[in-house]
Amino acid sequence: MTTTDIGARPVIDELIDGPTVLSITEEAWISLVGEDEVLVPIPGELPADVVSSWVDVVGPWTGSVVLTTSRRTAEDLSRALLRESAPEVLEEEDVVDAFGEIANVVGGSVKAVLPGHSALSLPSVGTAPEIRNPADVCRIDVLWRGEPIVISVQGALPALPPHSTTP
Repeated sequence: MTTTDIGARPVIDELIDGPTVLSITEEAWISLVGEDEVLVPIPGELPADVVSSWVDVVGPWTGSVVLTTSRRTAEDLSRALLRESAPEVLEEEDVVDAFGEIANVVGGSVKAVLPGHSALSLPSVGTAPEIRNPADVCRIDVLWRGEPIVISVQGALPALPPHSTTP
């Protein structure tokens, strides 16, 4: 169901596609994690112990930009982001700040390509927001250092009921 079908809010695949989300994520990776740190667009199996970081976008399209990976990979990402200033032992707060910052940069870049004025929340880290409408999700799967990461741009609103033509 699209905007033209129901005359209401757009779904994400009308506004942005997977290659654009991948390009945005790759640019963020280079600037935050390093030029030698590449993302390979190949799906991988996420383990049971995952953590997500996300920001919410509120505007003509409302939803979340979510990065999900294993806890160990989130720690490795945090170390890569912190580089020389990474403490010998990472505290949970270090991981929350660094992994959240990656979601913030990716989310801000996604917001910038969406039409109209939107606001961006502060980043959150924990269990990812629920997918409310499977038709309102743009998902890419990548590997970083051989470890799976899922980036999804997912609507926060439930699907609208089908448009009825009966009076």
